[in-house]
Amino acid sequence: MKLSAKSRYASRILLDLALHNEGVPHRVNDISERTGITVPFIEQIIKPLKHAGMVTSKRGASGGHQLSRSPENISLGDIVRIMEGSVELSACLSAPELCERTDVCPTRAAWQRATDAMLRELDTISLAELAKGAPNCCQLSDDYFERDS
Repeated sequence: MKLSAKSRYASRILLDLALHNEGVPHRVNDISERTGITVPFIEQIIKPLKHAGMVTSKRGASGGHQLSRSPENISLGDIVRIMEGSVELSACLSAPELCERTDVCPTRAAWQRATDAMLRELDTISLAELAKGAPNCCQLSDDYFERDS
């Protein structure tokens, strides 16, 4: 399984907001400059995060986006579920009707265990934990955010 760019970029955006969590909204242009993510993609990614209650937005000259929950209460598991929707490693886990062998398949339970283990681990990693190990954004090299794209 490979996470979509939306999940990876949502994590970057939320981490950026956690690192700059001063109680004031941050403009999309500022977030873009700090993360290297384009403004249109940030705007696209913010929508489901807002809908899920992770981000609040304010319009106007002093507007922008900020976290609506503390970084300790946002996990990578939360982010992946919001951005990916279904995260099962095999389609038969969320739609058993797709496979006529679902009831007798010896590997289905293994895929379920692996999916559950992955999500449990992602649920243990909070934005606060990531922020503790994050380098100072002002000192990042120009290609820092492009390395895993």
